Amino acid sequence: MRQILAIAGRNLTKVRRNPGLFLDTLLMPITFLLLFVYLFGGAVAGSSHDYLRYLFPGILVMTTVLAGLTATGLSINRDIKKGIFDRFRSLPIARSAPLLGSVLADSARYLVTLATLFVVGFLMGFRVETGVLATLAGCGLAVVLGFALSWATVLAGVAIREEAIVQTIAFLGIFPLAFGTTMVAPATTMPGWLRTWIDVNPVTQAVEAVRGLLLGGPVAAPATATLLWSAGFLVVLLPASVAVYRRRV
Repeated sequence: MRQILAIAGRNLTKVRRNPGLFLDTLLMPITFLLLFVYLFGGAVAGSSHDYLRYLFPGILVMTTVLAGLTATGLSINRDIKKGIFDRFRSLPIARSAPLLGSVLADSARYLVTLATLFVVGFLMGFRVETGVLATLAGCGLAVVLGFALSWATVLAGVAIREEAIVQTIAFLGIFPLAFGTTMVAPATTMPGWLRTWIDVNPVTQAVEAVRGLLLGGPVAAPATATLLWSAGFLVVLLPASVAVYRRRV
């Protein structure tokens, strides 16, 4: 754990010295929130305020999914190409520490992004209708799913040498996971084939759970499904990422 925290601290220092690495994952969800609410709110929900209430929990989940799928794998891929991981390999540390440290650092960045999103949502008129503990639970659930999904791009980042290909895989994964959900509209308004995907999409479960935690409504079933999906992703993707990393470096 000491080795993992040291590498996580190194990654956070890198972000502090180069804030541009963080701005994409910070600005994109805020841009989506503003765009959807003020362009489509009246058409979808009848008013921007009502649509903000519906949309905000989904954007909160998308924030952690977006950060996990775009930032972590790309950062690891760049470090491997620059030779940083060769230096890590020469040190008396656990082979998994560089990967776990990188993912942990990105998880800390989730918290800053979520806090900023709540500030923007509050200024737009969004209000939590439950309580502090439920809000923290919703944020924690979103972070857990983002952490688990980030291992998909960690695996791509250590297995694929070309940064552009890793980035393409990340963005291709974002759209079906984030937008094939009830984030922007109820599933009843969508065609049958898309509703089938929505029903099995783990991000849908997280969106529904967070919506219940922030606004009131069913929580237990979607929250349990989200945790089970997250555990499944970790059980499969984390060992696979470490195994591929060992072979590559």
